[in-house]
Amino acid sequence: MVVSAAAARAVRVRGATKAFGRAAVLRGVDFDLDWGEILCLVGANGSGKTTLLKIVATIAKPDAGEVVVGGVDVRRDGARARRMIGAALHDPLLYDDLTARENLRFFCRMYGLDRADDRAERVSALMGMSAHLDKRASAMSHGMKKRFGIARALLHDPPLLLLDEPETGLDRDAVDLLDKAITGESAERRAVIMATHDRARARRLGDKAAELANGRLRILERGEL
Repeated sequence: MVVSAAAARAVRVRGATKAFGRAAVLRGVDFDLDWGEILCLVGANGSGKTTLLKIVATIAKPDAGEVVVGGVDVRRDGARARRMIGAALHDPLLYDDLTARENLRFFCRMYGLDRADDRAERVSALMGMSAHLDKRASAMSHGMKKRFGIARALLHDPPLLLLDEPETGLDRDAVDLLDKAITGESAERRAVIMATHDRARARRLGDKAAELANGRLRILERGEL
């Protein structure tokens, strides 16, 4: 997918707030992300990492503030923003009664993509899952579903990739394949936001890192990870 060169920032967030009842999760979050950059989000469980990713992904709406993806305000034109986003959150979003190949074909149709089988085979190979394309999702382990969930997020070659603790449930080989997919041939033009508990991995992969605590986001210096 081609992103206009006029879109100077991959993501721009200003004053994003979110509360669930009286519990404030995000309190005026600000950050910028350029194309080609990887931002790693760290923070304790419940700190708001998943909520922030869902807001950028247009799955959730902020109570206030501005969220812009590729020059598109997600509150005003969420559908257009979603075409730029690939998201692999906690749910792999696979239909249990379909095979992995059928799931990926379905999402190709959802994205309006051609060459569905070629795309399914390409992203499955990226995640080392070519041999399991014709297995039903209901027969897969959690780790296998997780791999195919990441493959699904890569189907349309999204310029912005959102990952929520993607290493959870993956073995070492799968994590290595994921890291290659993140930093591979599309890295120069793709922006990535990845929530992780693994600070060593964040230090290795991230161009920048930020910590969420008490609803506030703080950009970290390299030595703080």
